[in-house]
Amino acid sequence: MIGYLNLILRLVIWFLLTANLSVANIIIGITIALLLPHKHKATGVLRDWLRALAEIIVAIPQAYIEAFEIIFRPHNEEDITIERVKPRRTPGLIFLDIFLITFTPKTIVLKYNEDGWYEVHRVRRRKKA
Repeated sequence: MIGYLNLILRLVIWFLLTANLSVANIIIGITIALLLPHKHKATGVLRDWLRALAEIIVAIPQAYIEAFEIIFRPHNEEDITIERVKPRRTPGLIFLDIFLITFTPKTIVLKYNEDGWYEVHRVRRRKKA
């Protein structure tokens, strides 16, 4: 099951990059998704994948809310934080985590450390003194 989720993730990335759903592009995308090497075997738990998909669904309205907040109430403070990668994350799940962090307008992942850390840039509203 996890192998199918990895394949679907690769296809979604392919379709987002190409923005083309023609039959030829679908065949090319499936071929590339199957031929791409995958060093790690499917060690992810289905529960982790379902949790990540639920987080994506929650992130969509959150992104709109944050965009309106930035428009109507300027955010002048910036900081960089270090966040720990959740345990037992496969490369596909790590990609989804980075995607989710970067998807919302107030945050972006600057760096992923192989030791299990994300470097995240955030914008915030200036606190009133």
